[in-house]
Amino acid sequence: MKALSQNRRHPVVGVALLLLGLLLTGGLYSLATNMNAAGANTASQYSASDIADGEQLFNANCATCHGIGATGTDAGPSLVGVGAASVDFQVGTGRMPMQMHGPQAQQKQPQFNEEQTAQLSAYVASLGAGPAIPEDEYLDVDHEDVDIARGGELFRVNCAMCHNAAASGGALTRGKYAPTLHGVSERHIYAAMATGPQNMPVFSDTNLTSEDKRDIIAFLKEIEAQGSPGGFQLGSLGPVSEGLLIWTLGLGLVIGFMVWMTSRSS
Repeated sequence: MKALSQNRRHPVVGVALLLLGLLLTGGLYSLATNMNAAGANTASQYSASDIADGEQLFNANCATCHGIGATGTDAGPSLVGVGAASVDFQVGTGRMPMQMHGPQAQQKQPQFNEEQTAQLSAYVASLGAGPAIPEDEYLDVDHEDVDIARGGELFRVNCAMCHNAAASGGALTRGKYAPTLHGVSERHIYAAMATGPQNMPVFSDTNLTSEDKRDIIAFLKEIEAQGSPGGFQLGSLGPVSEGLLIWTLGLGLVIGFMVWMTSRSS
């Protein structure tokens, strides 16, 4: 027992434990990195002509802010490694090129058509691996494995604090806001979760799997299709807006009734 106790206190044991810990940490990090890279675009997925055409479009329309080679400038960040999904979302929703500087990029009519957007995505993807444009399988809200109820749970846990429980959007700090998710395409919702545009966090596959994202999209499309069977939506902002409306109308009716009673008595 005494010899065993002495061996445990030997300096070599401490070094061995440290090396073992480093190996385990490195292995776990490598596993997580590979999981994220599994959905990343690489240049080999695109044709040379698409990449070349995308580079021309980029140099003519985007390099002023993002620099030649998309390495970034004082006016815009580097796009190396952001992936095709980020470009598809930002350009496809009209947020880029920006119309004006502000707290965040405004959604507007896209400047580029789908082919040009795909070419820009191909060029940026060729600069470094990043989140890929999702496969159609993960955009199919009618897929046999879709679980809308689970998608609602995931949405309320991860998204509702900014986008509102009814996905109608909400205000953030310093003039920023979380936009409504009604009318947004399945592809752009998925891309937003995968890339984290504006103030939104990135939900990688280690946070929300592709199946989780599909369930969330299915839930959003379900509540979008339901409409408002109960009457006025009032922005779907919940009891605050509804209570304010009832309080205002109620006070108006009471005041009106009192004025009428007063006029009758005189």
